[in-house]
Amino acid sequence: MGLWARLSAVTATGAAAGAGLTAYAVWEARQYTLRRVSVPLLPAGARPLRVLHLSDIHMTPGQRHKQDWLAGLATLRPDLVIDTGDNLAHAASVPVVRDALGPLLDVPGVFVFGSNDYFSPTFRNPLRYLLPDDGTRHTRVPQLPWRDLRRVFTDAGWLDLTNRRGELEVAGLRFAFAGVDDPHLRYDRLAEVQGPADAGADVRLGVAHAPYLRVLDQYAGDGYDAVIAGHTHGGQVCLPGGRALTTNCDLEPARARGLHRHPAGSRDGDPGSAWLHVSAGLGTSPYARIRVACRPEATMLTLTPRGR
Repeated sequence: MGLWARLSAVTATGAAAGAGLTAYAVWEARQYTLRRVSVPLLPAGARPLRVLHLSDIHMTPGQRHKQDWLAGLATLRPDLVIDTGDNLAHAASVPVVRDALGPLLDVPGVFVFGSNDYFSPTFRNPLRYLLPDDGTRHTRVPQLPWRDLRRVFTDAGWLDLTNRRGELEVAGLRFAFAGVDDPHLRYDRLAEVQGPADAGADVRLGVAHAPYLRVLDQYAGDGYDAVIAGHTHGGQVCLPGGRALTTNCDLEPARARGLHRHPAGSRDGDPGSAWLHVSAGLGTSPYARIRVACRPEATMLTLTPRGR
């Protein structure tokens, strides 16, 4: 075989492999998965509670499979829903998100917003997601109807945690919350939620869209039992086994998704430490609907008594 023939064969093989990987990545981005995680947060003797964590839905009106899958989560009958933002990816998505959530809106819930609730997505090179954050924020684009989405959530009784604290009674237990606006856009106002977590509450949760270390540090230092966040997409394009290459924030890739401790390596009960749950989320940018070794997810967090 001559040189040109060998080069042509190599090129053809590479093109076929690239096409195969792309097809797989497109397929995986639609393989919605329910994760189940247990977290020991409740007082002794309490019955387990189910908390549904939703994040990064990035909904467009045409994503019927995602809408149907999301609607089916209501059959899980959670005790609490926590939505950590980036629900929208299209100006007409608010009624679609509302209808997909359906009966989940009747469940006690809390929410914060992410950048993709506020601003329309734009086409960008998806490989830039793997590069270090250069600080650019794409805010000179049309706004999305986030006020309408906020109205849907608050009219349903969900608690708006945008740079504020609040509390809910869930199954006879008192939950204290602190939440911030999107740290990725630098909208977080940590001073407005600073201070010791309510010592009289049964469970204390900090909520944010993006798990930037400044937010995690404050929540852990203020005595919150756990921090709930999204934003990372779990790395979105990962190495085999789900090893993330990036988090799109300053959280290290080893904690791009799942349950961990913050500060990393701390033990339950250490002063200044908290559980951290980061969701890989349900969606992607509508311009790059691909995932590799990182399926889209929602998580059912089962809260159990401490010490179990």
